[in-house]
Amino acid sequence: MPEVGPLGFQLARLHGVTARLVPFAWAWAEDNAEMIAENWRRRLGERPGLFDGPVLLACGVSVSDGQCEAQFFETRYSRFIAFRDAGSPDGRVANAFAAIVPLARDGAVLLGEMGPHTANAGQIYFPCGTPDRDDVRGETVDLAGSAARELREETGLALPEDAAEEWVLLKGEGQLAFLRPVPFPEDAEGLRARMERHRAGEAEPELARIVVARGPGDVDADRMPGFVRAFLADAFADQR
Repeated sequence: MPEVGPLGFQLARLHGVTARLVPFAWAWAEDNAEMIAENWRRRLGERPGLFDGPVLLACGVSVSDGQCEAQFFETRYSRFIAFRDAGSPDGRVANAFAAIVPLARDGAVLLGEMGPHTANAGQIYFPCGTPDRDDVRGETVDLAGSAARELREETGLALPEDAAEEWVLLKGEGQLAFLRPVPFPEDAEGLRARMERHRAGEAEPELARIVVARGPGDVDADRMPGFVRAFLADAFADQR
């Protein structure tokens, strides 16, 4: 990773990302099976709607000359959530995900507040999700497709046809956040209105509301995860 970014995150600006599914024996999960089961029982007690389906985590990443290659393996959601709740104690493994960062014409960044029924209720971040089998094409993990799908499902937005595939990779706190900033033609209020119309039409929306960030004063240190605050600090660096 070529840069040390805000909040201690490592930051890389990328022109391309490739990812593939590989076999991986996760010793930490095997050694902590009892703790994982207990953590899952606690999580289900808090939110009975959680589903212990298959998800993909990263077990390797390399960056060279603006290109990134990542390796993923499949595991159960209960293992992932226990790993995250324990503070990501296995340095070989990371919660890796891709997200579109909607950029409004007037320079604002749009995010979503997670709904009360979700595992991350109340947190504010970009529309995204942990990759799963729907993102696998043969041995390839389609991170760009995963990000576009999550954006469409949560906000109703489709990517502009001329959107460049440029990425910002933030590494820290047990995460690999592959963020793709994409400009949209509307100003912030117009873009938020379009996203809110989609949200209001859903039977059980993933998001509780759409949030607009225009500068450092809109950064919520309590509810925005570290990777979001690091991205916004970099995006709004000229306003400090």
